[in-house]
Order: sequence, then C-alpha cells, then structure tokens
Amino acid sequence: MSTQHQVEISRRIQASSAAVWEVLTDLSRAQERLSQVTDLRVLTPGPYALGTRWRETRRMMGASETQEMVVVDNDPLRRTVLEARDGSTVYRTELVLEPLDDAHATLLTCRFDADVADPGRLQRLALKVVGPLGTKLTEKSLRTELDDIAAAAEALATH
Repeated sequence: MSTQHQVEISRRIQASSAAVWEVLTDLSRAQERLSQVTDLRVLTPGPYALGTRWRETRRMMGASETQEMVVVDNDPLRRTVLEARDGSTVYRTELVLEPLDDAHATLLTCRFDADVADPGRLQRLALKVVGPLGTKLTEKSLRTELDDIAAAAEALATH
C-alpha cells in the first residue's frame, strides 16, 4: 500500500523557454534566485543533465530541511524531473515548459508528489488529518518558487 500527496500549479512567465530553462538549471545561482533555498552544493561534475545530483537546504514553514536531489528525467528546454528520498518517502517534482505567444512567454507547470511507500497506521492517520493543510502549504511553497523563477527569467529576458 502507498499513500500519495500531489499538487500541480502553473504560472505564465514573460520570458522565453530558454530563459526559464537557464534559471531552472543554473544550480550555481539557485541560492540567490530562489528565496526558499538557503544552501546548495552540486555533487556531480558537468552541466545540468540526467543524473545530476545536489544537496539542497530549504527554509519552509519556519524550519530548514536538506534533501539530496537527482535529475531522473530531462528533456532540455521542455521538461525536467527531480527526485529526493527521505526514508520510505519519494518526493518527485516535474517542471514542464510550454512556449506561448510566439515563444516570447512560457507556461511553467510544476507537478509535485510525495509517495509514502507502505505507511504505518499512525502515518496514514497523520496524512489523513494533516493532508489538506499539507496540500495548502505545499501549494504556497510552490507558488513562491514559481514567482522566484519568473522574476529571475524575466530579469534575464530584459537584459
């Protein structure tokens, strides 16, 4: 048995998919561009690609959490999928870029899910009770992330 928590949000960004992609994949600047990221250390050499790994610390809901992220699927300028594991929970984030307005704007869609493999009775109860609040907090965090990405990509587009 598995329990899943899913959130999907989209945001229109007034920048090309290339500018949005640059913001998503330039890990060296993530800490300055993404307000929730307080530390990021790349663990693999080379450019952003399938298999790229990094340790990322985020401040969310007043607490800091560090996760090791890995790129598990990657279609440059179109889509990237990241995974992090914490015990029996797998966090998966899919970012999809869709060009708009003759490629002068981009629709960025973020699909996030947390899959708890074989949750115990207490875990199932906690997920049921806290689930709606957890979904709202996840949505708020993802909106902040997309706003930060938009601001950085739009700044790139104007230079």
